[in-house]
Amino acid sequence: MELKTDRYERHYPISWEQLHRDSKALAWKLLDISDAWKGIVAITRGGLVPGAIIARELGIHLVDTVCITSYDWQEQQNSARILKSCQGTGEGFLIIDDLVDTGKTALIVRNMLPKAHFATVYAKPAGKPMVDTYITEVSQDTWILFPWDSETRFVEPIIRKK
Repeated sequence: MELKTDRYERHYPISWEQLHRDSKALAWKLLDISDAWKGIVAITRGGLVPGAIIARELGIHLVDTVCITSYDWQEQQNSARILKSCQGTGEGFLIIDDLVDTGKTALIVRNMLPKAHFATVYAKPAGKPMVDTYITEVSQDTWILFPWDSETRFVEPIIRKK
């Protein structure tokens, strides 16, 4: 299946190794903020892998999920659907996601858990104000190709695409 490129001018492939390094870097930042996090709430599905890495690195054993769907492959839907929510205010908890894009999903989860600390591995400019901590900023017109969405194959050099 080919990527739809009408909205995204660039593609940024992330390997499993890079995702692990970036998630561990996020864990270091979060440890500097507190060494007494109560638990993690991972936003599915993208927050599951970074959430597991961060839980390991910070010694957190309480991991829950918030399940929201707002994408259909590469197209963002008009509205997000909450499939599973969390109770409480989120005080002392980390909300973990792989990416904040437009901030729409982040806003839903922030309203759900207003006292939680929101952290993502990657952030785009439109969504960046919604998160407390992130590692890498990418441009709004970049599609991040996560390792669970890709296979190894030949790719034409950029110069040949012009």
